[in-house]
Amino acid sequence: MWALAGYGLGTLWQLQQAALWPGWLDAAVLALAGLGAAALWRCRTCQHRGWYLAVALVAALLGFSLTELRAHGRLADRLDPAREGEDLELVGRVAGVPLWREGAVRFAFEVEAVRPAWADPAQGARAPQELGVPRRVLLSWRGGLQEGRLQQRPPHDLTAGQRWQLVVRLRQVHGRFNPNGFDAELWLFDNGFGATGHVRALRSQRHRKLDEADGHLVDRWRQAVAVRIAERVSDARLAGVLAALVVGEQSAIDRADWDLFRITGVAHLMAISGLHITMFAWLAAAALRRLWRMQPAWTLALPAPVAARWGGLALATGYAVFSGWGVPAQRTVWMLATVAVLAQLGRRWPWGLMLLVVATVVAAVDPWALLQAGFWLSFVAVALLLASADHDWVQATLAADPGSRARWRDWLQRSVGAGLRTQAIATVGLAPLTLVCFQQVSLVGFLANLVAVPVVTLVVTPLALLGVMWPALWDGAAAVLAALTAGLTWLAAWPQAQWVTAAAPMWAVAVGLAGGALAVLPWPLTLRLLGLALMLPLLWPPVPRPAPGQFEVIALDVGQGTAVVVRTERHTLVYDTGPAYTADDDAGQRVLVPVLQSLGERQVHRLVLSHRDADHVGGARAFLRAYPDTPVMSSLEPTHELLGAVASHTPCTAGQAWRWDGVDFEILHPGPEDRSPPLQPNQVSCVLRVSTPRHRALLTGDIGRREELRLVQTQAERLAADWLLVPHHGSRSSSSEEFLLAVQPRVAVFQVAHRSRFGHPAPSVWARYGQQGIERIATPTCGAYRWMAGRGRCERDLRRRYWHHRTGGPPQFGVELGPEIASSAAKGIE
Repeated sequence: MWALAGYGLGTLWQLQQAALWPGWLDAAVLALAGLGAAALWRCRTCQHRGWYLAVALVAALLGFSLTELRAHGRLADRLDPAREGEDLELVGRVAGVPLWREGAVRFAFEVEAVRPAWADPAQGARAPQELGVPRRVLLSWRGGLQEGRLQQRPPHDLTAGQRWQLVVRLRQVHGRFNPNGFDAELWLFDNGFGATGHVRALRSQRHRKLDEADGHLVDRWRQAVAVRIAERVSDARLAGVLAALVVGEQSAIDRADWDLFRITGVAHLMAISGLHITMFAWLAAAALRRLWRMQPAWTLALPAPVAARWGGLALATGYAVFSGWGVPAQRTVWMLATVAVLAQLGRRWPWGLMLLVVATVVAAVDPWALLQAGFWLSFVAVALLLASADHDWVQATLAADPGSRARWRDWLQRSVGAGLRTQAIATVGLAPLTLVCFQQVSLVGFLANLVAVPVVTLVVTPLALLGVMWPALWDGAAAVLAALTAGLTWLAAWPQAQWVTAAAPMWAVAVGLAGGALAVLPWPLTLRLLGLALMLPLLWPPVPRPAPGQFEVIALDVGQGTAVVVRTERHTLVYDTGPAYTADDDAGQRVLVPVLQSLGERQVHRLVLSHRDADHVGGARAFLRAYPDTPVMSSLEPTHELLGAVASHTPCTAGQAWRWDGVDFEILHPGPEDRSPPLQPNQVSCVLRVSTPRHRALLTGDIGRREELRLVQTQAERLAADWLLVPHHGSRSSSSEEFLLAVQPRVAVFQVAHRSRFGHPAPSVWARYGQQGIERIATPTCGAYRWMAGRGRCERDLRRRYWHHRTGGPPQFGVELGPEIASSAAKGIE
């Protein structure tokens, strides 16, 4: 136990490192751990407290050094920065099932050979590591120009296992970085992707399919099954859920359905999870045991329990491989394998030690699984159920007369009671951990899971799997799933179907988790009531806000676009909502709403939409669904479609002003004279000034040089600011010297994308700010930037880990596009 706990703690210690240790030092630590283990083994008879502590320390050093060495290997297989943005010709295979969305496809690509795309054809391809290209990359391929015509989708359907020659442009692993946000760079690192990129849209035929089927047999089979499900089930949303349950394609589930499953607390059932694989192993083992006992010769050769144990494990492993061998599936297989080995060895260990063994095996196979919410949720769920299980009833049920009618009646009554009790324990016990991981918990989850768990695990999933051999069963699975979805929709419509709260501080997390354990363990009632009381800080955590007369500005990392949150003591304002990434994905639902909820913002008192460009209002619909009563102030024309979804609207006009909690807000632009046609949306951007006697912030939208000079001429005395949102993301048409001299900011924030396709910020503009001694903050290198009372901090600096993109220095400049090309690029055409 001491060794296992030490190994896990050493692994967790390594996962908190901002940078890796030198390789020689890791090797020295590993050697020290080996010497320590040898010494402890020789002195294994002198077992006292100091000896046990030494065992834990040696195991911790072992876990730390082994994880470090593996991390070195993964970081070594990343894209060379010198190759970023360069056209490369890759030869390799499609790995995994490609994901299609809106005429574009995303797929994993295993690189075999590479060469510069425009090199001499006589120059042969080289191994990827020779040119600094990783062996595994994540690519996207969207519609482009082909033979002078716009293609709505890639010219060829991709299939797992195909071998291709592609001209691509790669970029280093980089993700958006916001408070309490999803760590995309960790996901890419854990899944072995050393770069992301896109297939170039070329007029010349440089993309060639070299082989229709070259390996990845299981993935080809999975894709074929997913296609067959889509063809058989007419409802695309139901087909997506069935594909997720059969072949593990979670991305096939519609976003609206994910929202429904999340609100009702059944999302864990709608993808290949530990529950599905464990249930499959149990059913397979039960069927094998019964089949084995029907053949006396088989039982003489191998006892039925042993055959059922290992056969169930083998079939469950096959199911996990067929479902994509994702991290949750791998974790469950290692758990089942560990339990099977211990049972085969005749070890009857306490359940706590058994869980510790399984957790250590998972940590050894995939250390970064310890950073995933699913790891902790699954282990805590099992621990709670084992700790609170009615073992006496289980033994009595097993020993009862199987032919007794009273036994069956008692078994049914006790099973229903046990099911209710188990669901109650899981709901209450996991609520604190769910609040910690996701800042929300379903209040209808208990009722939803009472129906959904047996329906999905015992009816829908078996029918969906058997449908691979008899497709007609998919119709039955879809019908049951449709009825279940209708019931879940009814539950989700209840008022307060879910509880959303702010991210809790560490002390509240520790107290709340302890309270959840006390509330469900079989201890005296007073302790259980105390546990419920200890959970309250997680339900209503303290939310830090600016002091009276102060304000906080948070420039979010949304990529190429603008989204800023301004908070005072009791009020919140949102300035723009970020871009739309795709037709069903935008910064509102990805970034803005989750950040606001994690900050504890139950109400937003005003939304300012600077102008109509998609990179500023793309997330507005998702924001208004979450905060429907928010008053809107904008420069949108009266006929704009967004205005039909707002509670109230006020056009931006220079001179509008209000005060919240001792903080002044004022619109400086546009004035009546700025609305004379012809106008571009940028020219009427709402310019907002936020000020106190000591500090000022200026939010400028996409105004250009003409609007800047007009502000300097008419309102120069009101432009001075400590904090400036750089106009038009730092384009060459903005940030004039006259404007900067009038504002004289201490900090200037560039909200841009990493390697922006629009070339933002322009190198000349970036240099201009530096020449005037202004601190320059770019969201690709900083992440979200929080500023209050003259002090700022970057989100990347607060949560830096070794797998994150090293983004020190200036942002990676792209090539600034002309207006015609930029307009096409905004539509996804290269």
